[in-house]
Amino acid sequence: MFKKLEEINTRPKPFESYMAIDLWADEHTSKQMLSFHLNEKIDVSSRNTAFIDRSIEWITAYFKIGIATKIVDFGCGPGLYTMKLAKKQADVTGIDFSIRSIEYAQEAADKEELLIHYVNQNYLEFKTDDRFHLIMMIMCDFCVLSPTQRKKILNTFYTILEPGGSVLLDVYSLTFFEQCKEKAMYEANLLDGFWSPNKYYGFLNTFTYENEKVVLDKYTLI
Repeated sequence: MFKKLEEINTRPKPFESYMAIDLWADEHTSKQMLSFHLNEKIDVSSRNTAFIDRSIEWITAYFKIGIATKIVDFGCGPGLYTMKLAKKQADVTGIDFSIRSIEYAQEAADKEELLIHYVNQNYLEFKTDDRFHLIMMIMCDFCVLSPTQRKKILNTFYTILEPGGSVLLDVYSLTFFEQCKEKAMYEANLLDGFWSPNKYYGFLNTFTYENEKVVLDKYTLI
């Protein structure tokens, strides 16, 4: 037991593991994440609806979105931004490796009779001959990527961006980092059963890394 507790509380190296695929592809957690996406009042998987609406109006005005504008949203989730941008007459593509989110997004687009191109793929592996006027990565996805992954995705952006085009990244600020504190906690069915349909004990360790300006939430389930 001591060895297990020691392992639980051990500080990982920054970007030691990339667990996003496990989170979004798992049958149980992907369903939970989609429900967070669609909750209009909280900022968990997505921003709240009021914030998204303000963001769309700013994006439309600042980047002069119109009929000729080609946009790609990396990590589009269930299409909360792509739907609204398509309604602004933009030519929109959404990429996400959660099949549950992509299926929801496609069904919503079909219901609204919106022509949106959705790709169910890990965006780190995305390749296309298309070129885009605006590349988006929203809800701090860029922050989760390691330096190597960031270099790879930026190279992709460079390849598929129209000359004079723009990249829009939603990232955490240094002010946010300075407000984060290290902590350790555990409880039965941590996050109200988010992690499993079965009973479990969940341990949460929050670590901060000053040099990298990174915050890590490490979850261990028993």
